[in-house]
Amino acid sequence: MTEGLDWIARSGARAKGRRPAFFDEPALDRLYSLTLALAAELSATRERLDTVERLLEAGGSLRRSEVEDYAPDRAAGQERGEDTRAYIARIMRGFQQEVEAMEQPDPPILDIVEELSVR
Repeated sequence: MTEGLDWIARSGARAKGRRPAFFDEPALDRLYSLTLALAAELSATRERLDTVERLLEAGGSLRRSEVEDYAPDRAAGQERGEDTRAYIARIMRGFQQEVEAMEQPDPPILDIVEELSVR
């Protein structure tokens, strides 16, 4: 069913319908989309590097087929999961800080000045 598909061409195909817009400025949407795509690629590269490191540590050398066929055990899977969650948290921290700021905005500076001057 998937034989003969040009995955590279398909990955660049335009989606049907309108692009979702999250920001008032379309360039920001494109920038964040690009940044998250790069983050996903780097995440996959980090997992592949982890595979290479584990195989080299276990046997001293490796073949490409060993990298392709590698399946992490439970401990390695948990370690990778924790590493991935930490990586995503670092990337998304700016968004999280923005949401936190919207949920608990800082009081206006004049309120702080007034409160301090009363004391």
